[in-house]
Amino acid sequence: MAGSDARESEYRYERGREKARDAARVETFSDGVFAVVLTVMAVELLQTGPARESGRALPDALAHAWPSYLAYVITFALAGQVWLAHHNLWRYVVRVDQMLLVFNLGVLLFIATIPFTADLLSDNLRGGTTEQRLTAALYLGTVLGEAIFVNLSWWWARRRGLLHPDLDPRLARAIARRVLVKPLLYLVAFAVVFIDPILSLCAYLLLVGYYLIGGPGDLRPSAGTSEGRSAA
Repeated sequence: MAGSDARESEYRYERGREKARDAARVETFSDGVFAVVLTVMAVELLQTGPARESGRALPDALAHAWPSYLAYVITFALAGQVWLAHHNLWRYVVRVDQMLLVFNLGVLLFIATIPFTADLLSDNLRGGTTEQRLTAALYLGTVLGEAIFVNLSWWWARRRGLLHPDLDPRLARAIARRVLVKPLLYLVAFAVVFIDPILSLCAYLLLVGYYLIGGPGDLRPSAGTSEGRSAA
């Protein structure tokens, strides 16, 4: 009896069984982080109370707070696009291992930094060029770090065979190319900051629009049960 219990315990915690677990728990945890980040960001940026302490009327206070609203729109768009990409990529992940979990935590590390960098952004849009460029650099560090860890997650999942076995290798390669381009485009957007910091932020929005158009690995409006497993 004791031997049977020992074998059952060994089976329960062995590496093979852990790798066979699906990725639902990771996705649920990641979704929770995204939800908290977006909520905190809204609370931090969408405030007019401090702006009205000087006695401004509400229309004037709202107009004065335009940097906060711009930072909110840009950052919400970026974070929302990252969530969409995360959701689409993890549809193909059927097993996890320790390193994939670490890479995913790296993605969430930078996502959780977004409220801080967005708050800095809103506070320094009216500042001098030096402050604007420093803020843009910190902002770039956040989105670039997230993009790098997304690339590492996909690369590792492909390398270790953690993706669905029916996933077309051509589609897996197409997705890899698409996520690889993203950090390069972020660097281009950052380069624009030396021309105009506000224009650089608008470039981030253009990147969001580009990735929202749809591409390899994204959900299709008329997707069937076999969608995503071919390169069509």
